[in-house]
Amino acid sequence: MFSTPDPVWPVLVLAVVVGGDALMSIRPPRFVRDCYAGVGFPLEWGWALVYIKLLATAGLIVGVWHDGVGVAATAGVVAYFIAAAIAHLRAGFVGVTFWVNCLGMLAASVGVLGWSFLW
Repeated sequence: MFSTPDPVWPVLVLAVVVGGDALMSIRPPRFVRDCYAGVGFPLEWGWALVYIKLLATAGLIVGVWHDGVGVAATAGVVAYFIAAAIAHLRAGFVGVTFWVNCLGMLAASVGVLGWSFLW
């Protein structure tokens, strides 16, 4: 059940998306900076999110070949977006970035977890 992913491609797509998000967050565009401000996350702590996203990307890729790593990394991505959704709700910052970016990525990562590891 928690071996390597089957199918593999959703995990790799998630890795590309999370990795791209990490690279984009190195010099965050306006909408990302606005999101940080909206939830009260200090811009100077953005490096921590880059680090988390790069580790998640590495875990997703390594997990293609090593039992348990992929499911742990995917579950970590789900947890990350649950925490982001909670931050948005607590701050009352529930505009387009919440509905499209945050909840969209939460739904996608839950879908990958279910499709590639659970069902």
